[in-house]
Amino acid sequence: MASEGLGRLFDISVGAAPVDLSSAAVTGKRVSLKRAAALSIVVFKAAGTAGDDPTVTLKQHTASSSGTTSNLAVIDHYYLKDAATLAGTETWTRVSQAAAATIADPGGAGTSAEHQQILVIPVLGTSLSDGYSYVSLDVADVGTNAQLGGVLYLLHDLTAGRAPANLAAALG
Repeated sequence: MASEGLGRLFDISVGAAPVDLSSAAVTGKRVSLKRAAALSIVVFKAAGTAGDDPTVTLKQHTASSSGTTSNLAVIDHYYLKDAATLAGTETWTRVSQAAAATIADPGGAGTSAEHQQILVIPVLGTSLSDGYSYVSLDVADVGTNAQLGGVLYLLHDLTAGRAPANLAAALG
């Protein structure tokens, strides 16, 4: 018999609520990897105008606020669904790159702005530097034309399963 995954297998937290990515750079909220072995960062965005290709930057932090922050240059691949209009029929494409803290123009075709996209960036807790236990993802200002997008954090491989109502806050 199947059981629910929320609280047992994964937890979800907001990285950035849906916003117009052309209004300003988006500073991602921090999420703790103290209670999870891994994190999948989900970026979703609507189609925009040519040339307004998004750039995301992965960061690590020593505290839930303030503390020390540095780029986390471990993105050597990510997964992408990309179409002029996402219909649910797309398959995932694994996109490889040299390890970096950023992804610029997801998919690398120069048309990421014009497409609807879902990106999934895997992050292992063991990839954080000593003393760091928080992660965030920033999205740079895409330019002058409207392009809606948001970020979700999917914490998985939880160290202890709990009923969803009893999960610790993802920032803690």
